[in-house]
Amino acid sequence: MSLRIHNTLTRRVEPFAPIDPGHVRMYVCGITVYDLCHLGHARMVLAFDMAYRWLLASGWRVTYVRNITDIEDKIIRRAVERGLSIRALTDEMIAAMHRDFAALGVLPPTHEPRATDFVPQMQQLIGRLQDKGLAYQVQPKAEGGAGGDVNYAVRRFAGYGKLSGKSLDELRAGERVAVLGDKEDPLDFVLWKSAKEGEPEDAQWASPWGRGRPGWHIECSAMSSALLGEPFDIHGGGQDLQFPHHENEIAQSEGASGGEFVRVWMHNGFLNIDDTKMSKSLGNFFTIEDVLKKFDGETLRFFMLRTHYRSPFNFSDQLLEETRTALKRLYTALGAAGEVSVPAAIDWADPAAAAFKAAMDDDFNTPGAIAVLFELASEVNRGQAQRAGLLQALGGVLGLLQQAPQSYLQGGGTLADGAIAERIQARAAAKAAGDYALADAIRRELAGQGIELKDGAQGTTWVRA
Repeated sequence: MSLRIHNTLTRRVEPFAPIDPGHVRMYVCGITVYDLCHLGHARMVLAFDMAYRWLLASGWRVTYVRNITDIEDKIIRRAVERGLSIRALTDEMIAAMHRDFAALGVLPPTHEPRATDFVPQMQQLIGRLQDKGLAYQVQPKAEGGAGGDVNYAVRRFAGYGKLSGKSLDELRAGERVAVLGDKEDPLDFVLWKSAKEGEPEDAQWASPWGRGRPGWHIECSAMSSALLGEPFDIHGGGQDLQFPHHENEIAQSEGASGGEFVRVWMHNGFLNIDDTKMSKSLGNFFTIEDVLKKFDGETLRFFMLRTHYRSPFNFSDQLLEETRTALKRLYTALGAAGEVSVPAAIDWADPAAAAFKAAMDDDFNTPGAIAVLFELASEVNRGQAQRAGLLQALGGVLGLLQQAPQSYLQGGGTLADGAIAERIQARAAAKAAGDYALADAIRRELAGQGIELKDGAQGTTWVRA
């Protein structure tokens, strides 16, 4: 196989082959479901949906796990604020997440585990770490307390820092390291959080260390190993998770097993809004739902795939408008080709398909692959209508160009199709009566509402401008 992937662990692009021939096992850190998904989530989920699709297109069987974090401090606070049970809140947010992801054309993963369904596996993993001397329980402050937090002793694991590429002393000096508190070392992180007074009952589980709940990091270690085994092929997530979350996952999993946890680590780049980090405090924070009110899901998907998954991504309405225009160019080419015959299987020996494959095999180079789509559209526009089938097939590999061209080109506006048809009929009647001033006025009226008329031998058609 010719696929090469940038491995964060080794800091280089490497040839990829699955541990089990023919079968790729991939885990991606999913969403903490306390609120609606935002554009950063869209960036992550589209990056790994693209990778998943290309692995499948390359002929591998793929077991893809993308978890749901449904127990965490933010979730508990939000549930209490809204007067909901944790399950009611997380069910609501998961349903909204699925709606958003469906609008973006995201394929469902093979498994979508909820953290709360794997608490026994998390407790077993913590127990193994304690048996190996890598975890310790803090003594409760109150006399007669049922038990304190269980922490991971970072300095007892020799490989800590290999993913972030920093020494323990460098990490300790970092701004993100917590204060000492009840820890033996500031770098130590919590595996099991003891229940605090006033916390809801549905945020607590019985355990050998007293009632409490799992820490965030242990959740992914337990779920990935339970569903994929160890080692597995690919672990992915946003660049912000590289440290401490993924570093801590390695420490937990390799500390417990004594062997390799993951072969390849992938991280997508940060997202900015108008060249500035997205932040609620700056007023530039957008949910996927916000953006879908103005732009269709395929345009947003296309927009994000035009930037390489590891590169910083800059979002702006102007860039998204330009992307919508570019996507319309591809759909216009498909529409001009008439009835499109999509091949049952892509002939990868075709020069355009081979160029597309070479780009995708080069660490999922979607900008290069999309450039091939525009070259094919140019061929179609130059009269090679038979190339439209390959254009649509290659677009489908990226989750693009699967709508009927006319449906896409006419979609996304506020003026109803019936009302547009009525105005077109009124314009035709005006032209038939020789009232060209009225006909022109109707054209301008529709143009002002984003409707572009196209007169042809078969009559007048329209697209949204």
